[in-house]
Amino acid sequence: MMAKKNNIVLEADSNDPEDFPVDQAALDRAQMARKIRRLRDRLGLTQAGFAKRYGIPESAIRQYEIARTMPPPAVRAYLTVIEREPEMTARALHPEAA
Repeated sequence: MMAKKNNIVLEADSNDPEDFPVDQAALDRAQMARKIRRLRDRLGLTQAGFAKRYGIPESAIRQYEIARTMPPPAVRAYLTVIEREPEMTARALHPEAA
């Protein structure tokens, strides 16, 4: 079986020895990182505050926001729920605080 070849969407700058090519997966992670960071900023939360409020480990939030890892599909779905209904989601997780 042949290894799957990465789909390079941005070639490395040959004049920059520290530059590197970017594949589609890296671009997807970067776009998700931006989406999570913007959501968190819109809600006025630090990484720690977001993690505590929504029950996602702070270390995971950090990894997503630096585009090191892509959240799994269930976490991406949960982030969509948070984006659409942040207050309702927080109340569902922490009814004692309501």
